[in-house]
Amino acid sequence: MSKVKLTDRYVATVTAERGKRLEVFDQHVMGAGLMLRVTDTGRKVWMVRYRTDDGQQRRLNLGLYPDIGLSEARGRAVEARRKAVDGDDPAGERKQRRAEARAVAVNSFTDLAESYFMASRLGEWKPRKKKKRASTLAAEKWLWTRHIRPYLGDLPLEEVTPAAIKKVLRALVATGRESTSNKVRAQIRQMFNFAIAEERILVNPVAKTTAMGDEVPRQRVLNDDEIRTVWTALSNRTGLVRPTGSESKGRVFVGEPVSIALKLLLVTMVRRAEVSGTARTELDLDNGVWLIPGTRTKSGRPHLVPLGPMAVALFRRAIAIADDGHVEPSAFVFPSPRDRKQPVTPAALTHALRYVREALGLERLTPHDLRRTAATVMASERLGVSPFLIGKLLSHSTELGGAASVTLTTYALYDYVKEKRVALAAWEALLGSIVGLEPIPAVPPSEADTASSAIGEDLRKRLGDDPALRRALITELLAMSKL
Repeated sequence: MSKVKLTDRYVATVTAERGKRLEVFDQHVMGAGLMLRVTDTGRKVWMVRYRTDDGQQRRLNLGLYPDIGLSEARGRAVEARRKAVDGDDPAGERKQRRAEARAVAVNSFTDLAESYFMASRLGEWKPRKKKKRASTLAAEKWLWTRHIRPYLGDLPLEEVTPAAIKKVLRALVATGRESTSNKVRAQIRQMFNFAIAEERILVNPVAKTTAMGDEVPRQRVLNDDEIRTVWTALSNRTGLVRPTGSESKGRVFVGEPVSIALKLLLVTMVRRAEVSGTARTELDLDNGVWLIPGTRTKSGRPHLVPLGPMAVALFRRAIAIADDGHVEPSAFVFPSPRDRKQPVTPAALTHALRYVREALGLERLTPHDLRRTAATVMASERLGVSPFLIGKLLSHSTELGGAASVTLTTYALYDYVKEKRVALAAWEALLGSIVGLEPIPAVPPSEADTASSAIGEDLRKRLGDDPALRRALITELLAMSKL
């Protein structure tokens, strides 16, 4: 056991001798009680040591490196020790939750599912080393309720055999739901992996099955005529009738807020959940800026979206509709009609677009296809936007490694704002010409744009090729990002 003022470089390179385990305590003031445990296999685990009110010494597992970096580990250590000072016992509470989960009788597959969803909700079951999002759990529960429980839920665990699972999967494939079949198989597999981790069973029956669905990567991209047709239908929603049933039963009713949200998918290239859950506090419409917090993005990192005049106009209209007839404004741009304290669900956008598509007689169309269409047109010779910049606009995780990855993920939130705004302005102009809209006066670049671009350019010059300087700057940036 040793004490070292840990650094990112030290944590990344430290190793343990063959057949031994190394434990290193952090001497940094922010890392009080923080320990890095390194095995000879290269596994590195963050732990924090503290004492409870009755004097018992505890060790709490904070997670694995590199899933948890040094800065985050220190933050978790501070939080755990703060709870201990307040009289709590984080390690004891975790142990108790696990005991409660294991105490639940598991006889049927439904019993296992209840334990699985409880452990996932509490963060005890993290197959990808991070707590599942509420949206992920909701999707899993939907699969369970719709496609698994009716056929396998009442069976004892030992009777959920490979043959029983294959029967469910084949039924889905036979009705054309091949992608759903594969998702159901993955869901059952994960639930049994949880059962193995909890020492309820020894073998996962899904291991003796194979994915039966043939999934073709989605490549749907709308042409100009289809873009114009969909946009016009969303603007003039009267007269749309689905081909099934009578005219009254088949009539399409899409509210203006949902139609605006669908347009924003095409204009801004963000994901459907990011649009549907937009909070007013995320928007600065005067400066044309939308900052989506990391808690709402797929990557877990904040995503800054420069807003052009078309996007700003759409957001202003949505807010006006949300406020119409209400004294108390909702916190959301697209509040649910059933509960204004909640946003409209992402599924509402999917359903609305499907109804519109069916009424128009178009091929299969999803909200993600709108995002893909915008990105494809940007990359084409019509606009010629670089793939790197399109990746930034789409909020894709960087594929670069090492120091470059840290640098990009640290300061790129504030960098490339100017370039992103130019690209989105070009796309808005082209989209407006496709759908026949009059040009809208552009939003002037904000002070944040100018400052961010200058910071980014300065950093690129300063980083240069000196590894030591690069590491020093990255450390500085990481510290600044916590302010």
